[in-house]
Amino acid sequence: MITLYAYRDNSCDPRKCTVKKLEKAGFLKIFTKISQIPRNTLLLDPTAEQAFSPADKNVRSITLLDCSWTVLDTGKVSSWKIHRALPFLVAANPVNFGKPCVLSSVEALAAALFIMGDKERASAILSKVSWGMRFLEVNQEPLDLYSRAKDSADIIKIQELFI
Repeated sequence: MITLYAYRDNSCDPRKCTVKKLEKAGFLKIFTKISQIPRNTLLLDPTAEQAFSPADKNVRSITLLDCSWTVLDTGKVSSWKIHRALPFLVAANPVNFGKPCVLSSVEALAAALFIMGDKERASAILSKVSWGMRFLEVNQEPLDLYSRAKDSADIIKIQELFI
């Protein structure tokens, strides 16, 4: 089973933080310093040039960057070997409902697990928030197609159907 981590910079409301809910439920471990992130992890990074795909399922861990992208110094994470961006998906969280590519941390992590074929774990993670299953409903078609892709190039072709 792939180990899940999150880097959290405390820029969001701790009462609404989905990552803290996931940590409390035992799904992941939170790091509060970038230097604590394992160097061999796959970083879910929306600025990455390569798309996340089922070909990434052999990684040991996935690390989510749970922070405000307006304040993150991306230079601090640029030295990690494996960066991947999620393909086009629509948010179902109450703050950004219906907005493309503005996922909450729990949505992003669940999407990655679903794309890798770990649909049960994705559902379990989403069950920790009241609106979580709505994310799967809203994105069922693209997630199913992404999970059957071979690699990043396939993901890019598939996402063009939805953009």
